[in-house]
Amino acid sequence: MTRWLHRGKRWLYLIHRWIGIATCLLLAMWVISGVVMMYVPYPSLTAGERMAGLAPIDWSRVKQLPDPSLRADASGHPRGIVLEQGAQEPVWRVRTGTGEQVISATTGAALAPIDERAAARIAGQFGKASVTRVTPVERDQWTVAGGYDRFRPLWKAELNGADGRILYVSSVTGAVVQDTLAGERFWNWLGAVPHWLYPTILRQDQPLWRQVVLWTSGFCIVAVVSGMWIGILRARFRRRYKGGRITPYRGWQWWHHVLGLTGGTLLTTWIVSGWLSVDPGRWFASPGLSDAGQAAFAGSAMVPAIDWARVGTLPAASAARRMRLIPAAGRMLLVFEHADLTKAVADAATLAPVRFGTGELVRRSALLVPGYAIRSAEILHNADNYWYEAKGSVELPVLRVIFADPAQTWAHISLETGEMLGDIDARRRTYRWLYDGLHRWDMQGFITRRPLWDVWMWLWSIAATIVAVSGVVIGWRRLMPRRQSHALAK
Repeated sequence: MTRWLHRGKRWLYLIHRWIGIATCLLLAMWVISGVVMMYVPYPSLTAGERMAGLAPIDWSRVKQLPDPSLRADASGHPRGIVLEQGAQEPVWRVRTGTGEQVISATTGAALAPIDERAAARIAGQFGKASVTRVTPVERDQWTVAGGYDRFRPLWKAELNGADGRILYVSSVTGAVVQDTLAGERFWNWLGAVPHWLYPTILRQDQPLWRQVVLWTSGFCIVAVVSGMWIGILRARFRRRYKGGRITPYRGWQWWHHVLGLTGGTLLTTWIVSGWLSVDPGRWFASPGLSDAGQAAFAGSAMVPAIDWARVGTLPAASAARRMRLIPAAGRMLLVFEHADLTKAVADAATLAPVRFGTGELVRRSALLVPGYAIRSAEILHNADNYWYEAKGSVELPVLRVIFADPAQTWAHISLETGEMLGDIDARRRTYRWLYDGLHRWDMQGFITRRPLWDVWMWLWSIAATIVAVSGVVIGWRRLMPRRQSHALAK
């Protein structure tokens, strides 16, 4: 038995030593890049930036709706369509099962693909600056994600200005779909790109990228867990080492042992939560609410005849940058969206302002999960651990309806527009804690109390960096004598 224990301990040391040499470099990179991401997120076109870039809708030129065949999905249910001011005229954007179609709101005709000149005009109007260069791009570092696939190919428009702003215009829809600034691009090469293992050549192959993340973080988990085990074996809390020390090590090895022993559990949870970011085994995948349930909740109200000249005289329409024509809670609505992100809602048939009653929405929400009772319903006036944004804000107040179904579904419904804003079941609530909670420490009441959250993140990040860097130094010293002996042998 003693022989097997000795052999097992030897293998434990060997595994930690040789896996640790490589993984400590990864850990140092992940921790340092994670600190950068605390302050500079990955570039994205935010709702505020989108609204600021759009021009007010020219209601005098709104004459036509898209063809009825485009306004309903395959099951005949009406789909929401969006009106925006295009480069030369108002346009309808219709999301279909295969992509997006753009229809002139003046003539009702489908628009042709966007060429280079049109892309330059759109980018200049959106960014309110002159365009210095336009180049075609299928995908690059800032548009590599699959969410941009329906907009490809893209036009990359570089704007004149000290901030180095670049806009990406879809050649399919003519919409600006992404923007980046020079500062964002610089810091993301030190932040999100290394942290997510996100270089274009790897990220463009989603299955390969996912496997790389799984295996690299998996090896890091092995290195840290084995290190904690060794740290416990080598620590003496009663019969201490010479001088009353609990560790036999000095120098870099002392730092590696002590900080690894005291912070190893936290580091392990952080790495494991990062490993869970790609949901190995699809353990937390959830179908969510059914399409049929959401369609029943939205209702089958069809688009009425609309007097667009009268719509243009509504106070809510005068400065609207965007208008959505949507079915919601059994009605067809006009939702006007403004540059300051405020909304106004009108009935599409009467053009009268719409106000939803809480009781009405609760009763209708029963259609979302047919066959199961509503356990409770409440109005949220403040963000909580399940209705929040790590960066930015969410719509408030919002109605939360909790169902007594096997999945323990929660639905969040807009009190302003009557729309389904999102749903989350027990599996995804668990994932929220195992990934977001343990990786970003984004618990409400903590992440919102800055700089308390920053101090905590910096303290453990510094400790984790020292553990990783000390591991690199120890590993390098371990390898150097071997390299020197090989050189002498030659």
